[in-house]
Amino acid sequence: MRFRSSYGQNLLQHSREVANMCAIMAADFGINPKVAKRAGLLHDIGKVPDEEPELSHALLGMKLAEKHGESAAVCNAIGAHHDEIEMAYTISPIVQACDAISGSRPGARRETMEIYLQRLKELEDIALGFPGVEKAYAIQAGRELRIIVESGKINDKDAEDLSFKISQKIQEEMQYPGQIKVTVIRETRAVSYAK
Repeated sequence: MRFRSSYGQNLLQHSREVANMCAIMAADFGINPKVAKRAGLLHDIGKVPDEEPELSHALLGMKLAEKHGESAAVCNAIGAHHDEIEMAYTISPIVQACDAISGSRPGARRETMEIYLQRLKELEDIALGFPGVEKAYAIQAGRELRIIVESGKINDKDAEDLSFKISQKIQEEMQYPGQIKVTVIRETRAVSYAK
């Protein structure tokens, strides 16, 4: 794991971080922190071998854990951390949440500048494809999309619907770490000059 990376994040470092967070979260919930820590440490073990490329890393990791005698709870947490199988144990959602936190925290994953700029442009282009959208700005490193709409064409209810529709389209068409906040801004201005 020391020599593998995912989105520029070192796999061993990520797995250790997930393991530590899992132990803390499990202890807070009164769940065995050692089991949660083990599941967190092994959750991405399926990214290491190059065998069976037709299987996702979560399912391959679960298969490896079963083969080596891991508990059913640990195996389920590994296989379910990307919702590929149903979560059957309480530690499974803890592993999934801690994996998401580790992968989406600022600075965790590096992208090339070209890929980063392309993702920001894709975000803005999705918004600009909707009628009534005047301008779109991807801000906060692509974690938020601010959309300015024409107030004469979009009313308050439409603005709410537009925000939801754009967020759904982003979710369907793009891959991104963490989440993206979609803010639609509709305003009217009255300007007068005193002479």
